[in-house]
Amino acid sequence: MRKIEYVQSDMNELLAFEPAVKGKKAADSKPVSRQAHLGQFMTPPSIARFMCGLFSPSMPSRVRLIEAGAGRAALTSAFIERWVPYITENLEAHAYEYDETVTDELRQILTECEKIGGVSTKIFSGDFIETAATMIRLHRGPRYSHAILNPPYKKINNDSKHRQWLRAVGLETVNLYTGFLALVIELLEPGGQAVAIIPRSFCNGPYYKPFRAFMAARSAIRHIHLFKSRSKAFKADDVLQENVIIHLERDAPQADVAISTSTDDTFSDYSTQIYPFNQIVFDDDPEKFIHIPTASMEADAENLGVFRAGLSDLGIEVSTGPVVDFRLRDWLCQMPESGTVPLLYSGHFSAAGVAWPIPTLKKPNAIRRNSDTEKWLYPNGFYAVVRRFSSKEEKRRIIASVVDPGALPGEVLGFENHLNVFHQGRQPLPELVARGLSVFLNGTGADRLFRRFNGHTQVNATDLRQMKYPDRDTLIKLGKWSKKNPIATQEIIDQTIRRHA
Repeated sequence: MRKIEYVQSDMNELLAFEPAVKGKKAADSKPVSRQAHLGQFMTPPSIARFMCGLFSPSMPSRVRLIEAGAGRAALTSAFIERWVPYITENLEAHAYEYDETVTDELRQILTECEKIGGVSTKIFSGDFIETAATMIRLHRGPRYSHAILNPPYKKINNDSKHRQWLRAVGLETVNLYTGFLALVIELLEPGGQAVAIIPRSFCNGPYYKPFRAFMAARSAIRHIHLFKSRSKAFKADDVLQENVIIHLERDAPQADVAISTSTDDTFSDYSTQIYPFNQIVFDDDPEKFIHIPTASMEADAENLGVFRAGLSDLGIEVSTGPVVDFRLRDWLCQMPESGTVPLLYSGHFSAAGVAWPIPTLKKPNAIRRNSDTEKWLYPNGFYAVVRRFSSKEEKRRIIASVVDPGALPGEVLGFENHLNVFHQGRQPLPELVARGLSVFLNGTGADRLFRRFNGHTQVNATDLRQMKYPDRDTLIKLGKWSKKNPIATQEIIDQTIRRHA
């Protein structure tokens, strides 16, 4: 494993050199509509240089490099510039690219690369997923010592050919980027290395669990770099996506992991730290979420470390709100009337509590209670709820509220699908437990710990099940405090939680 000191001491060098052949920047590349259609975003030069610097400096005498989704070969040309002086025999670079509109320029750039002694290149056209899956299934085609990629980001339909090709090699996944990276890992030789810039969404959630298992079975994580800003890594393309750069080694024992951060692609505030792997993937986590700790998060982890109760230990469950409005639209009412019960959306909750009904709300306020809707309704009572989606302007991802039955009429109520509901077997929680849960979840520490494994604005019930919570007695104490302090600043909430930690 490359020592982290190498990255630190050579950071200026890594960012200083220019690729041998400069491709066009993203702002000068294909129209955004075509980029969006293909899920492609061009790699900024500074990121390309940084990615190349993550490879181990002990290069074999012969290197075979793959760049899948090569575009204009920004990553390949940066790799050649960085590493050719350290390769004693030759470097063979293979560029896989589907988009025929860049093929001519790609060929010109690779021809320039070949003018550097000891470099040969080859372009593979067509669909990379089909080509790679076929090579793997038939045990044919080249294998690689190094891989570098910025794969396309696009959802894969369940019945698509891409899904079928990936299933043929043992992978179930929902996005092109995880498909590309999985195939590249499979094409690596033992000890081969891959560096990729990809969305962070694979780190958590049930949809990416098969990919996490696939990756863990075949490779070791050596380094993860996190961009703190969601908008600046690909700012020329106006991409709002939390991205990470990950360095993997094929068929290697898992060791400590380097975690580095920077605000953006200038790397001006770059910092790094080494973590034991069991702080990245918890030993007792069946979902194998990938946590990305940072210094501020670690301070919160230390403060909240005494909170080790799982929801099952507390006898509490969390579920996605069962009312999917478009499926039950025939029974929805804009305002309550005879035969209806409250229907709660995110818009009904604020720091002041539940406000219902809201005549100006664009969503319906009520749902009819009948044989078609009964199974989707909960008994009226106390619940803690968390919005599934937060806006990018909000400081916290987790935004919790308490359902107070005193504000809602009737025996039952409905929770819309954009809410996560904490309950006890579809029954209400004790009032103080519900209030204590809301206090804890609204703390800065809980929010930061959640961000260790969740890199997007969506908060799913599966994510909330992975968290650790205060024990029941502590939740009740927080609930008692909440009843006496219904309106409190973030600072006071955080102080109160730390006092009970």
